[in-house]
Amino acid sequence: MKAMVINEFGGTEQFTQSDIAEPTVKAGHVIVRIAASSVNTIDMMIRQSGADLPFAPQLPGVLGMDFAGTIEAVGEGVTGYKIGDEVYGCAGGLGDLQGSLAEKMLADVRLIAHKPKALSMKEAAGIPLVGITAFEGLTRALTSEGQKVLIHGGAGGVGHIAVQLAKHMKATVFATGGSDEQKEIIESLGASYIDYRSESVEDYVSKYTDGNGFDVIFDTVGGNNLQNSFAAAKLNGQVSTTLSLLETDLSPVHFRGLSLNVVFMLLPMIHNVGREAHGEILKELASIVDAGALKPIIDAEEYTFEQIAAAHDRLASGKAVGKVVVTVE
Repeated sequence: MKAMVINEFGGTEQFTQSDIAEPTVKAGHVIVRIAASSVNTIDMMIRQSGADLPFAPQLPGVLGMDFAGTIEAVGEGVTGYKIGDEVYGCAGGLGDLQGSLAEKMLADVRLIAHKPKALSMKEAAGIPLVGITAFEGLTRALTSEGQKVLIHGGAGGVGHIAVQLAKHMKATVFATGGSDEQKEIIESLGASYIDYRSESVEDYVSKYTDGNGFDVIFDTVGGNNLQNSFAAAKLNGQVSTTLSLLETDLSPVHFRGLSLNVVFMLLPMIHNVGREAHGEILKELASIVDAGALKPIIDAEEYTFEQIAAAHDRLASGKAVGKVVVTVE
């Protein structure tokens, strides 16, 4: 079968179309014919620096984590799925798990769910990684009705899903951004826009919380921005982040009694521990989508399977609006 393969880690020129062996179904798994696959930042990190990442695939490797497609074979012990079912998930592209940039892939049924009926294959492929991340970040922070939730990077991949999920949880949502385009996206999703370029943390904490701080902060920017999150949180507040790869001063966490939740959603795939939680979250997200409370934003630029290098370049450019998705089928 056709696949886009990398033989070395590095630039996008490493992608080459190759014929590889079709997967063989095994117990607890299904074979999915891939219709679409989205590109995530972690895909770029693996492609660029895989030699330094312990969870990178062996070379030659097939990248791609998110997908939507149709089941072609069902393994022993699998219940709830049959040939012809449309599914979506995040189930490959690292370690010994073949990725979704191929005509077919073997997927652990614990890492998939039935595709939301309200979405196309392309739209569904844009949800899994960012959707699971957003869901985990908000639920681990105990987000609940009536709370004031601040999402840093509210127009980004994880951020725009988190805004919608926090609204679904009946929280009052605020989100930071840095352009008119991001302002339009954030406000269209029902959140109050905060321009981090012109408003200081002290300014917006005073303006929106009477100086008390936000109940929950989901920092999808991370890094040095974590100090802004600590400063914006109320006493005993909750901070979730997806990016904590830095040395930073945790004194504000101590003196404000904060809880810091680090979300690294690849752990179940890497360690084969707790994978069923991802399948359950995907089922819940599909239900929320079909209830009309969640819809991914898909970048307007279209890419075919063979144009994966251009799709990676598009995401790296910072010009993409929403998720970059490639059509495989």
